[in-house]
Order: sequence, then C-alpha cells, then structure tokens
Amino acid sequence: MEVQLYDTTLRDGAQREGISFSMVDKVHITHKLDELGVHFIEGGWPGSNPKDVEFFEVARTLKLQRSRIVGFGSTRRPRARADKDANLIALANSGVRIAAIVGKNSSLQVTQVLETTLEENLRMIADSIRFLKSKGLTVFFDAEHFFDGYKANKVYALKCLEAAANAGASCLVLCDTNGGTLPEEIAEPVKKVVKAFKVPVAIHAHNDSGLAVANSLTAVKAGATQVQGTINGYGERCGNANLCAIVPNLKLKIGIDCVTDAQLAKLTEVSHYVSEIANLAPDPFAPYVGYSAFSHKGGFHVSGIAKWEGSYQHIDPAQVGNKPRVLVSELSGKGNIIYKAKELGFDLSKEKDAQKLLEQVKHRESLGFQYDHAEASFELLIHRAKPDYQPLFKLVDFMVIVEKRRRLPSRKSAEEEMLSEAMVKVMVGDEIMHTAAEGNGPVNALDNALRKALVQFYPSVAQVKLVDYKVRILEESIGTESQVRVLIESSDGTEEWHTVGSSTNIIEASWLALADSLEYWLIKNKTV
Repeated sequence: MEVQLYDTTLRDGAQREGISFSMVDKVHITHKLDELGVHFIEGGWPGSNPKDVEFFEVARTLKLQRSRIVGFGSTRRPRARADKDANLIALANSGVRIAAIVGKNSSLQVTQVLETTLEENLRMIADSIRFLKSKGLTVFFDAEHFFDGYKANKVYALKCLEAAANAGASCLVLCDTNGGTLPEEIAEPVKKVVKAFKVPVAIHAHNDSGLAVANSLTAVKAGATQVQGTINGYGERCGNANLCAIVPNLKLKIGIDCVTDAQLAKLTEVSHYVSEIANLAPDPFAPYVGYSAFSHKGGFHVSGIAKWEGSYQHIDPAQVGNKPRVLVSELSGKGNIIYKAKELGFDLSKEKDAQKLLEQVKHRESLGFQYDHAEASFELLIHRAKPDYQPLFKLVDFMVIVEKRRRLPSRKSAEEEMLSEAMVKVMVGDEIMHTAAEGNGPVNALDNALRKALVQFYPSVAQVKLVDYKVRILEESIGTESQVRVLIESSDGTEEWHTVGSSTNIIEASWLALADSLEYWLIKNKTV
C-alpha cells in the first residue's frame, strides 16, 4: 500500500498563535520538507497576501527532489461565477500545477455560515473544480467539516464528495476540521467513501481532542492513501495532526514505506529546524523527536538498556535521527552513574568509584541541585572526584550591589534607573584576581565580573554566551526563604550545555551555575 504525505505547515501550521513565517522562512522549510521526502507541500493561499504572492513566485524556481508545491484556495462565492472569482484566478495564475480548494461539506455549515442553499453549495464545489481543471491544474478537494457533516446529514456530505469527484477532483480530503471526532467515528465513513468513489481519499485531522495522529492512522487503515498534517503538529487552536509522529508510525509500526530509511533519519533534525524557524522551543517530550523521547532515569530501566537496548525503547532512536539519554538523579542506581560516565568518556566500572559519586549526587540533590538536565555540572562532578584534578580557577568571594538612582536630566522630568555592580575574587593558580563590573542586573554583573577576571588567563572564554537562565522556587510554602535552583544554558556558537546551582540565595545559586558553565567549557576545550 502506498501512502502519500501532504504537509501544510506553511499554511495551517502558520495559523498557530505566535507563528509568523517570512517568505524566506517558507523557502527554507520547503527545502527541509523535500529532504524529508514529503510528497506535497502546501505553500499558502496565492493572492491572499504579499508574502504568499512572493513565495509562489520564488517557488517556480525551486529545484525540489521529490516534493510538489500545492496552492490553496476556496470554492467560489455563492451566486458568483468561478471564472470571475479573484481567489480562483490567483490560484490558477500562481504557477502551481496542483491546487487544493476547500468547500463546505456540512449542511449546517452551508446554511448557517455560508448562508446559502445546499444546492448552490454543490454548484460552487463543481464550478470551482471545473474552472481549475480547465486551466490545467490537478485539484484536491478539501471536504471541510466532513465528519461533523457526515454525522448530521450523511446523504448531503456524500453528495458534496460526489459533486467534487464528478467535476474532476483527483483526491477527496476528508477533514475533521473541529478536531472532535473519535477514532471509531473515523473508520466507517472513510471505508464508505473509499468504496463509493474511485478517487483517492485523504485524511486531514485537527488535534482538539488530542486524537489527530490516532485518527490519521485509523483513516489509513480504513483505506485513505494520503495523510495531511504539519511538522510538530503546529496549527490553529490545538494544532494539526503531527507528521513527526505519523511518519514513523506509518513506516515503523504499520510497515508503509512512505519515506526511505535515510529520509526517516532526518526526522528529528527537520522537527527541530522548523521549531527554530518558528521561534518556538522544541517540545522535549514529543514522541520520536523530543530531546527526552528516549531518556532513562530509573535505575532498573538503565540497567535494562545497558544489557539490551530494546528493553525500554520501542524503536532504535537512530532510526528517526534521535539518540538515547541516561539521566542522573536521586532516583539513580550505580548503573546510571556508570552508563552516563561511559557516555562522557569516563570509566567508573569500579564499584567504589560509582558508589561514591552516586552518594554525592544524592546528597547534592537533597540540597536542591538537579542533574538530569544539567549534564555539564554532572560531568564536572566526575572531574572533581579525580584525586589529581586541579581546578582551573577557584571562587574566593563576591559582592553584589544593587542600587536605585534618581537621574535629573532636566528640571521638568526625572528618571529612575537601576544599577547593578559585582566585585569578585577569583584564584587562578597562585594569583588572586579582584575585578568589578556592572550589568543590567545582579546576575549579569556577576557574569561580567567573572569573565573579566578569567579572560586575562583564558582569552577564549569570551566565546561563551549565556543563552538561557531559569529559576525554580523549590519550597514555595516558605516564601522568600525558599531554596532556589538556577539552571543556565550556555553556548559557544556551536554547542550548548547546561549547568545548575542551588542555594537559599538566588545570587549564590546563579554564581555557582555560572562558574560551572565556564569551567566546563574550559575543560572541554582542552584548556586543562
């Protein structure tokens, strides 16, 4: 059985709150989707806005290996002519050879939203498809609200599909537009449509009930040969069916080779690439492609995968371009410590060494530290446990001043400004550096002062940038006296790493995490 993939990230996905793709973004994503092996890429709505107009102009020149660009539009307006409809004309002139047009498939939608007759809606569907066909386009018909319409008025929903098929539609796309249909309500209508029409059938599911992927797979098993969705499930409201879950499920679970093995191995890369362009953090817990999708924290689990990788993983992570991760926490056993250390290039196979490090981890986690997402700080624990380890620098002490000043630039106005200044003492070898620096906040001032001290001995430390800073209150019930945990993400422009600090004093917690970040980078870059 062949199943085609249809991606609508550039249109439906862009309707997610907070997403706005530029024309260049859309071109970059198109190339990535082509690498993934997607058959059809819906580029947007020609003529609806200048960005989409420009995209379809550029799309004419794109050299794609497998994907074909699809233009999107809607049926003509009620009581109008298709050959005079600006939307259809723009679609016909966009340069695409495939058009997807959406039409109402629910009798209630026709009368309540379109405010026209059921007969006129059938004519709108047929006229629009015939017009695009006359211009040489292949037409996919998006039967909007099909499943809701099928429940309310089965006869009319099928009449709409009949009108589309008779007019020359090359695919009937059954849409669960409101996303409220259950899998058992998908199978019977899809089977009926597949049996009734010789035209290929597609599924387009939304995720308002959290069932878009399940509904899509159910439709395929019922005979649908095209699956529509978006990367990471982006879309309006709760999103669309997530192709990053659908594709591996089709290939690895159902046995449908919708993409090659090499293309499937790009899945995680494509998922994170689109997240970055959308300016959204990748979901770490997303199936298949999430950073934590193959993470293991419990001691029994780690012991199991050390002996047999399939013991607690439903697939080999490499098949989708991901990798397993072993986490270290107070829940860990010695197996976690040994496995994680081995990943980092350390041999802790000696029972005594692993037990000692495990006890240290558990003790520090009782003080508020957490290492399952601060692997750089954990690696430093291993280094510091070596009897011959000499730290590259030692923190002696620090002081931070936060001052609110009143500025008087003129007699008519007055401004207030915050000033943060940090003074630090750092020992490098036998020398103590005493530096001071200002910042836009106490943590920024500390960071600047620490770097100012270290850069005189380690100039390359200037490459390190703090890219994320998170604070977690650990005991909310005791208010401002609570223990806090600070997690810092740093980058040198090529790699990222995470460090942790904990204290009842937020400045000290930040100081410890900052120091770990710089010491880790210096060690990794062979400064030691």
